[in-house]
Amino acid sequence: MKSKFVKLNLKKLFKNKDILELALTHRSYLNEHKGEKLASNERLEFLGDAVLELIVSSYLYQKYPHLPEGKLTSMRARLVQTKTLGLAAQKLKLGSALKLSRGEKESGGENNPSIMANTFEAVIGGIYQDSGFEKACNFVQKNLLDPSENLFSNKIPLDHKSSFQELVQAKGLKTPEYVLVSEKGPDHKKVFMSAVLINNKRVALGQGYSKQEAEQEAARLACQKFGKKT
Repeated sequence: MKSKFVKLNLKKLFKNKDILELALTHRSYLNEHKGEKLASNERLEFLGDAVLELIVSSYLYQKYPHLPEGKLTSMRARLVQTKTLGLAAQKLKLGSALKLSRGEKESGGENNPSIMANTFEAVIGGIYQDSGFEKACNFVQKNLLDPSENLFSNKIPLDHKSSFQELVQAKGLKTPEYVLVSEKGPDHKKVFMSAVLINNKRVALGQGYSKQEAEQEAARLACQKFGKKT
């Protein structure tokens, strides 16, 4: 594992290598090592998600001073969506260092966009926990924000949640809410079902291999119900 840390150029980012190891431990790995005192990277992912949103929001706010809030929100959504973060994680080769269960590896977990995106966020959370906000900013700047102009020029489609939010706002409706309806299946291939609501009324249901994917699918179907092609 240490050699992989060096290869990934992550080792020098962490003073506490235990935090790095935690950031690279998927929850599926714990199922095969129940006798060991281990934890998954989910808490660091939670922290990293919040840190990432602040960094990206600040970056866009300063870089595009004349854009309105709605446009900035859409641009942020494009930068932090599963596809974009998953690609950033793959460029860092995080999958080769991630601790996964045998079943998850066999099902292609190292290349799963959702798992890779979550791992990217966990690494951000780990850097913030280990070395603070400035170092986390530097990591995000180098691995996500620097290529952002290229991402925008390639016209990555707006995520469906942002599209649906813009659609309902244009109609004078309240902001959509997303709720988890169910999650089924083994850890290495769990399926989530989410609903999108307006005024507590269900508009559409979506399914995916992560909560975010399920919400995106629900939003896509909701857009179609409102007459917008996706």
